[in-house]
Amino acid sequence: MSLTKKFLKSKPVCKVTFKLQHEAAKDAKSAALVGDFNNWNPKKVKMTKLKNGAFTTTLDLETGKEYAYRYMLDGKLWVNDEAADKYVPAGVGSEENCVVEV
Repeated sequence: MSLTKKFLKSKPVCKVTFKLQHEAAKDAKSAALVGDFNNWNPKKVKMTKLKNGAFTTTLDLETGKEYAYRYMLDGKLWVNDEAADKYVPAGVGSEENCVVEV
């Protein structure tokens, strides 16, 4: 898993590329990126499946903020990102959400 950040000089936006590696995707047929930036709606940010089985997507996120997120595989399995900037309690049992800082 990886996060790639590209800060734009022309506006307060960071292009963040989220990548879920094949090993973490567990042979999933689909993946969605869900988090604060889309009201945790798995239908809003579908990830593109690559030939090697990994999934990726890029979002424009406002700088100076933190965004909690997770990956959802096949509409039912939650997966965290090992490359997250930090983790926060999800408020459900001992689950944690990933955080990207931009």
